[in-house]
Amino acid sequence: MARTRLLLDQQVNCPGLLASGGPASVLSWTTQRRFRAPGDGMAVQQRGRGGPLGRPGPARNENPVDDVHEQVDQAAAVLGLRASEVELLKQPRRQVIVSLPIRMDDGELRIFTGYRVLHDNTRGPGKGGIRYHPAVDLDEVKALAAWMSWKCALVDVAFGGAKGGITCDPKGFSEGELERLTRRYTAEIFDLIGPTLDIPAPDVGTDSRVMAWVLDTYSMKKGYVEPGVVTGKPLLLGGSQGREAATGRGLLVTTREALRHLGRTFQGAHIVVQGFGNVGSNAARLLAQAGMRVIAVSDVRGGVLNQHGLDVPRLLLYYKETGSVLGFPGSAPLTNDELLSLECDVLMPCALEAQITEHNADRIRARLVVEGANGPTTSEADEILVARGIPTVPDIMANAGGVVVSYFEWVQDRYGYFWPEVEVNSRLEEKMVAAYGALREAADRYNLGYDLRTAAYTVGLSRLVESRRLRGLYA
Repeated sequence: MARTRLLLDQQVNCPGLLASGGPASVLSWTTQRRFRAPGDGMAVQQRGRGGPLGRPGPARNENPVDDVHEQVDQAAAVLGLRASEVELLKQPRRQVIVSLPIRMDDGELRIFTGYRVLHDNTRGPGKGGIRYHPAVDLDEVKALAAWMSWKCALVDVAFGGAKGGITCDPKGFSEGELERLTRRYTAEIFDLIGPTLDIPAPDVGTDSRVMAWVLDTYSMKKGYVEPGVVTGKPLLLGGSQGREAATGRGLLVTTREALRHLGRTFQGAHIVVQGFGNVGSNAARLLAQAGMRVIAVSDVRGGVLNQHGLDVPRLLLYYKETGSVLGFPGSAPLTNDELLSLECDVLMPCALEAQITEHNADRIRARLVVEGANGPTTSEADEILVARGIPTVPDIMANAGGVVVSYFEWVQDRYGYFWPEVEVNSRLEEKMVAAYGALREAADRYNLGYDLRTAAYTVGLSRLVESRRLRGLYA
């Protein structure tokens, strides 16, 4: 077998948990927090990228796992959790690294590296996408899996957090090469995934076609069709109505609820969207339909601006024809950095991680940030925005529409009956409104002000910790 497993079913040594019968020390956010300012002796090694995950933007100097740990520490201090409970929250349940030898179209044998991390399965099977990108590594996958745990708990679906990926550039692959890579990866993690174990979904660099290959490979090895092994698959193979636009629709609901919460106007509000893939383009389309004015968008090549509002339907057609938003008639070009600093009512980063950092947070002129991507704002930038009175609706709340409808897809697959799109959208809105209501209640209860990220984490972590307490610790 070409499989190499790392820390399979990792056991965590936490002497304070159920060992002495007494509570372990309570974490203090003031004393336990790790700052990573250059020269303080705790800086994390540069990850060797010109920009975040190879995309335009500031250089990335931090490990995303450290951001996860800082966010957990802050929420844990608010909740008064025991140190042993916090340590368990930080540790993934399982980490797997697989070696993937693939025969390329030219006959060359190349070996790729794949990952699958199950962060938590206390409340249900793991759930998380498969990412194909040149910068995928274990730390990134661990961080994304942890964020999925908090997200699923916050929106109250019966999933835990997981994530996977392969270090590759899918844009340079033929369809045959991509299929062989996907099938080999699926075969290597075959015994770790399934409708009751860990359920993959599309992510950066993957789509419904890739999910169809995962489904077929898994089903062939099982000897029967198992549509519930993945979500985000084609409708004909057991996909759900509304899944493709679910993250964008969730962003619409979240933005509306956040503006209402903050006493601001939704209709006619100016919004800037960074990233024009599935999430960003659907969000822009739905927000414009709902009455917001989309004044700027960007993709990996750059952005376009029209202060009077972009014609989003025409822009979507232009993007489909040309592969970029650049050059769209009736717009002015601008860089991603310029886009982030535009004055607007709502800034929606829908690209990749670490787009808003301590290096540019002081230049953000949005009145509200709604995170469409996972981890687009670093911990240091978060502090700056809160201090400046700019609330940020965090990723685990804002972009949870995708996992909510993935949950609906899994439920439909499990009992073989599928809902119409209007019902899916209605159920999605109900879940998102309830989750934002829980976030708002936590912000008020703990007097967190504009720190909506900590409010969201207190909701997710408290539900997960209480679930673990109810189950107890298996010897």
